[in-house]
Amino acid sequence: MYDPTVARLTYRALLGRRRALILGALPLLLIVISVAVRGLTGADDQTASDVLGGFALATMVPIIGVIAGTGAIGPEIDDGSVVYLLSKPLKRPTIIFTKLIVAIAVTMVFSAVPTMIAGLILNGNGQQIAVAYTVAALVSSIAYSALFLLLGTVSRHAVVFGLVYALVWEALFGSLVPGARTLSVQQWSLAVAHRLAGGDLVTSDVGLPTATVLLVAVTVLATWYAGQKLRTLKLAGEE
Repeated sequence: MYDPTVARLTYRALLGRRRALILGALPLLLIVISVAVRGLTGADDQTASDVLGGFALATMVPIIGVIAGTGAIGPEIDDGSVVYLLSKPLKRPTIIFTKLIVAIAVTMVFSAVPTMIAGLILNGNGQQIAVAYTVAALVSSIAYSALFLLLGTVSRHAVVFGLVYALVWEALFGSLVPGARTLSVQQWSLAVAHRLAGGDLVTSDVGLPTATVLLVAVTVLATWYAGQKLRTLKLAGEE
């Protein structure tokens, strides 16, 4: 189910100079904001939770997920170079699974690591805030990568649709419409963070059991369907 050659090519595509700069911009901004906030307000648990929840989890993680998830396969489909990969004796679900693992790893590194650093800067992990949001970033990285990899497989406008979901559905509707929060990866990951953090600094509209089921279901179904869609891409020689 995992092919090292596909993984190496995907890492190379995702971590090229231009895309790496884009991936690193938001984590760097998060750390700069955290240093500025700590210098202005000192160590404060509520402020730390607001910054990590409002910027890191609500904005940075999904955008990085969009870049990594869609970038793992979308450009290859757009420019037609995917036909060379599909011509190899590889099962297409193996290609999807390998690209998913790479997308998850890249998303985790560029989101969870800076989230932890920012949390330590903001309040030194008081009430387990840094750890809680870091675990939430790790969990959401998996679901986002699967969702956006699927988008990259089924649409040539995957980045646009991914950004609409991340910035409009989750950030806008998720904060204004109570019902929309139930169908939000952000809220599911916040349920995990709530269990780890002390007190009521981290809250979620979804219970942990429900959030766990939904995170697993979305990840599995998105990965399976992406594999099925890739099967329908026919090479010229297969017609």
